[in-house]
Amino acid sequence: MVVAYEIVLMLDPELPEERQDEIIKRTRELVERSNGTWVGHNLWGRRRLAYEINHKGEGTYHLLNFDADAETLVELSRILRITDGVMRHLAVRRIEGGAPGPPPEPEAPASSVPEPAYAEANTSSQEE
Repeated sequence: MVVAYEIVLMLDPELPEERQDEIIKRTRELVERSNGTWVGHNLWGRRRLAYEINHKGEGTYHLLNFDADAETLVELSRILRITDGVMRHLAVRRIEGGAPGPPPEPEAPASSVPEPAYAEANTSSQEE
């Protein structure tokens, strides 16, 4: 049974562009060799990570869309796990009609921090 999938792929930011293209090309070839259909590839670009992975604070994100059977997805996940340069990947079923673009960039923090509102100092002493 053919199912629509998407994989969010996080690659090492220090990986040359040729190597990134090679990983995407190998993924596409595996899908097509297994009688799947390659739908598309969307480069999201470099993003800051919430926490470091392998001492790296950024990752290069790619969104891969394809139609394949479950066995192909299992094999693809196995290959991505052992491929150098792939930091993380997440495969999910694709929702038809939803073609998400990259997530929005986080807003820059305010340039000035508001002054805290302090309570007025207690000038009366209870010992009096």
